[in-house]
Amino acid sequence: MSEICCCISQAVQPNTGDVVYDCFLDCKSRSELESRILCLQPVEILLPVELSENTEKLLASITASSLRDDRIRVERMDSIHFEYSHAFQVTSDFYANGTSDVSESQQLSIILNLEMPVVSCLAAVITYLSEFRLEKVLHNLSKLSKFSEDSTCMSINGTTLKNLEILQNQTTGTTKGSLLWVLDHAQNSFGRRLLKKWVAQPLTKASEINARLDAVTEILSSESIVLSKTEKLLSKLPDLERGICSIYHKKCSTWEFYQLVHTLSGLQVGFQALLPAVEAQLNSSLLRNILLELPQLLDPVHHYVKILDESAAKIGDKTQLFTDLTDFPIIQQRKLEIQEVLSRLQNHRREIRLILKKPSLDYVTVSGQEFLIEVKSSLLSIVPSDWTQISSTKAVIRFHTPFIVEQYKRLCQLREQLALDCNAEWQKLLDQFGEHYHGIRNAISHLATIDCVFSLAAVAKQGGYSRPTVLEEERQIVIKNGRHPVIDILMGEQEQYVPNSTELHGDGQRVMVITGPNMGGKSSYIKQVALITIMAQIGSYVPAEEAVIGIVDNIYTRMGASDNIYKGQSTFMEELTEAAEIIRKATSRSLIILDELGRGTSTHDGIAIAYATLEHFIKDVKSLTLFVTHYPPVCELEKLYPKNIRNYHMAFLLNEEADEQNGFVEELQPEMITFLYQLTQGAADRSYGLNVAKLASIPEEVLKKAAQKSKELESLMNVKRKKMKSFFEVWRINEGKELMDWVMVNE
Repeated sequence: MSEICCCISQAVQPNTGDVVYDCFLDCKSRSELESRILCLQPVEILLPVELSENTEKLLASITASSLRDDRIRVERMDSIHFEYSHAFQVTSDFYANGTSDVSESQQLSIILNLEMPVVSCLAAVITYLSEFRLEKVLHNLSKLSKFSEDSTCMSINGTTLKNLEILQNQTTGTTKGSLLWVLDHAQNSFGRRLLKKWVAQPLTKASEINARLDAVTEILSSESIVLSKTEKLLSKLPDLERGICSIYHKKCSTWEFYQLVHTLSGLQVGFQALLPAVEAQLNSSLLRNILLELPQLLDPVHHYVKILDESAAKIGDKTQLFTDLTDFPIIQQRKLEIQEVLSRLQNHRREIRLILKKPSLDYVTVSGQEFLIEVKSSLLSIVPSDWTQISSTKAVIRFHTPFIVEQYKRLCQLREQLALDCNAEWQKLLDQFGEHYHGIRNAISHLATIDCVFSLAAVAKQGGYSRPTVLEEERQIVIKNGRHPVIDILMGEQEQYVPNSTELHGDGQRVMVITGPNMGGKSSYIKQVALITIMAQIGSYVPAEEAVIGIVDNIYTRMGASDNIYKGQSTFMEELTEAAEIIRKATSRSLIILDELGRGTSTHDGIAIAYATLEHFIKDVKSLTLFVTHYPPVCELEKLYPKNIRNYHMAFLLNEEADEQNGFVEELQPEMITFLYQLTQGAADRSYGLNVAKLASIPEEVLKKAAQKSKELESLMNVKRKKMKSFFEVWRINEGKELMDWVMVNE
């Protein structure tokens, strides 16, 4: 019996202010939890002390597979923090005392409507972030978004993310060699983060996909000055998303604040100047709406640039930070008081000059001590007895008069008070800026969107890319001469990738069974179809001459053969667990990719599982399906469902060398084949695995023995097939004369 459990995940990005949560049922393999972790890619996971064995195994597997320099940190908290009664109290108190645009009653209503496990996790996150003074990001509950409720996006599971190498390659775990690597031409880090989200969660609404495609097309075809200037404005920007969040949490320096508002102010001026041209020249609704909204969203930053002094901000001097003190009467008053004290001290010099009979005498400052009166040692006799000696050298002695002592003390007090007042006003300034946080963050989100669109346009400029036609209701994937986007780039111009076409229709041929020799390109082909589909639903041009994509609700894959030691699952168990999940979740609008299902067990059991599974998808699920197999009996399904299934193979040339002396083909040598990597209709007779063994440098004597055994097994199977065929022919004979005729023919 499969285990079903309730899992809760909450993801908080303090640097950007994003908060995502989810509560979901999961199976024994914890595939749903794995999908969310792989999609969100956290740097730290907060857990209770006690978890179920299967959850612990999954987390051990994920943290062990992360890169050494990018290891996921696991933090444990006492179970009390996750208990609902305690958690509800913590959460209620937090939102009762916090500041938010939403009223306290509304906040309480939101908390009560959250699932109990979500509240428990929320309280633990509040407690943890409070230790680092980052809890402010959670103040507005209305900004929480549920991971699984975004109906406009495809939620690709963790298995598919790994199998298709969407975010990272499977060899080194780095971005290079992944689909994200192909699409990432973003100029800024905040644009790159959004692009990663686009890639991991493709759209499922044709209107939104076509809006992105229209924007990309306009960038490619339009000669409008708006686009070139917009691209220039986006270049070399700092991480505005993290910067604005740093201000929101009051963890920024004066220089960081000044740099950010100065940058945003420059962007506001730049985009404001483009408004007339945007209205007159741009057709893309996505680009028009963003560029028309940006100036208004960024307008509040001008005020902060005007009132701040750049030099003071650079050195962190808050006492000189504010240039216009009209809005800071306390600082203005304090500076007037300081100026009065300084004036009295300057006037006091007249009395000192008369006493010392030195008309040009002035104060000196030594080691931070100000208003010192420097007297030569030889003139010590004329110094009044009530003067206080501060310091001395062999040549001079330095004094403060009683008046200076009194006024200097007052001056120091005022300066300390000024520093406190300036710091308080600085905090108020940050609070005031925080009121514009959501608007400015929306503006930065718009900038990230534009960056992503320009990134997709850079991809589209590559040779051999075309705009896909995306259809809302149609169930079809038609690709003319498509190429694998990653392999195509890795091969470069020197070695041209062999293109292949695809034609799947929900009401016609919706299943392709692909056979052929090992290393013939079967896996690359099926990945190519999936990646082109994902690219189309991201809103990207695709590597094909033409592509018509009916929107799929999800893509499910079962590929590769590996066990999972951390989960305690064998190769075959891992294979069937993934297949079971696909059978459970796939719909008629899904794209299913199954690569050599059933190879982890005996041949007969493997054939039976592969055959029954594929027939289930043909008859019951009716999804678009690519099925790679080395089992000939699976190809027999084409005869049962000729309208819905076609057999294909990856073409090759067989190089058989005839023995000139004996006049027959040498049977003890493995066949040599040349891969053509071309999809061709019809099933392949054999898989030619010995050819791969030879390429892998298996010893010659082993190869000869294997070739001999292969021939024996093949002959035995041919005899069995012939006998079975004869049996069925005889079984259908109803008359004696017909039986006698059959015997005569088959003697």
